[in-house]
Amino acid sequence: MKRAGWIAIFALRAWGQNYDLVIANGRVLDPASKLDAVRNVGIRNGKIAAISTGALGGRATIDATGLTVAPGFIDLHSHGQTAENYRFKARDGVTTALELEVGANPVVGWYAEREGRSLINFGATSGELPARIAVMHDSGALLPRDKAVERAATAAEFGEIVTRVRRGLDEGALGIGMGIAYLPHETRAEVLELFRVAAQRKVPLYVHMRNGGPMEPGVIDAVQEVLADAVATGASVHIVHITSMGLREAPLCLEMIQGARARGLDVTTEAYPYTAGMTDLGSAIFDEGWQQRQGGIGYGDLQWAATGERLTAETFAKYRKQGGFVAIHSIPENIVQLAMANPLVMIASDGILNEGKGHPRAAGTFARVLGRYVRELHALALMDAVAKMTVMPADRLGTPSKGRIAVGADADVTVFDAARVTDRATFESPARYSEGIPYVIVGGTVVVNRGELVPGVTPGRGVKKNN
Repeated sequence: MKRAGWIAIFALRAWGQNYDLVIANGRVLDPASKLDAVRNVGIRNGKIAAISTGALGGRATIDATGLTVAPGFIDLHSHGQTAENYRFKARDGVTTALELEVGANPVVGWYAEREGRSLINFGATSGELPARIAVMHDSGALLPRDKAVERAATAAEFGEIVTRVRRGLDEGALGIGMGIAYLPHETRAEVLELFRVAAQRKVPLYVHMRNGGPMEPGVIDAVQEVLADAVATGASVHIVHITSMGLREAPLCLEMIQGARARGLDVTTEAYPYTAGMTDLGSAIFDEGWQQRQGGIGYGDLQWAATGERLTAETFAKYRKQGGFVAIHSIPENIVQLAMANPLVMIASDGILNEGKGHPRAAGTFARVLGRYVRELHALALMDAVAKMTVMPADRLGTPSKGRIAVGADADVTVFDAARVTDRATFESPARYSEGIPYVIVGGTVVVNRGELVPGVTPGRGVKKNN
């Protein structure tokens, strides 16, 4: 089947309409309205202006015959907030990538660095971890490494941490980011206080829980902590990467979340479609006892991102001293499939690439769900998968202008070929673009055209609370 692709200067007067861009003859999939039909979409001034069964005229037209037209994918958990990472996100169909677990602090400068320079939309929470790193003079960058790990904060220090978190919310942050597992001395009272702040400010918390795996205290205790704090304060909470935290206990974790939601608690969760996680080998995650906390794995289940090698006791000790990313092969495949199919679970990558090194989830998460778990394994339906990538995260954010193909919505659109969309990134070669996503549009600007990045465009805008 021939796909005409990008057609410049289209005749306008034939239909009496003047759209900036028309996406013609595609299968429009909008989970918010349950629309699943061939339609023509007209875009004007960065917004979706028309959805029609009739022909539309525009300055330019994309012929989407045989392709699926979906809302742009929203990644709630993207540590890679650089131009390099944004390129891989766009090729994976992502139009909005957000740093919500770790977050940023200070917030205003973080947004200013990216405004007008970004390929896709971006945003962050007000992060407790960066606030602690600053207040306690820790040497870590993304994650704490020493002073914030080795001791508890004093009362004065914690007061300054809370002040910084509040200031970030004043500056438009999308909530509060928490990494409890990376702070071995963080008290339950401190966690509860940050939940109180979130409740007072009516923003969600995005939380990496205290413990993972089947040990006691483990992931069940950790889920109970955040659910109890949500009940006690009235805060909304989003639990990140439920599969890598829950491992074999993930089904019970999801039962607990479902039960809490049924009783009126605002709690959500996410997962990525891989059987390995990744974090900094120098972090507190790998303090003594890590093998049991990760479900009984060993050194050979760790893969050093910089070289792709599997670790030994000797290389573990060597690399832990210097710090750096390591893949943790610990998540059973049946748990991944269960999470992909569960209607509660959103899709989020937890991805980061640095000069081509990292986890394949940074480049391939969304295409992998569509290719492997929808088309090949039939773990979930296409409409349900798109919902997990679009309207569900948009609703978690409270941004009704995103995650929808609807008149008035932001013109963030992903056009993919359901018959061939696939991820190509691997643990050995993580910096490989996804395939089968020929067009990606951000705010009405085409950023991926015929499967190639469009040079020189930076339509990405900061997503902030209430914007």
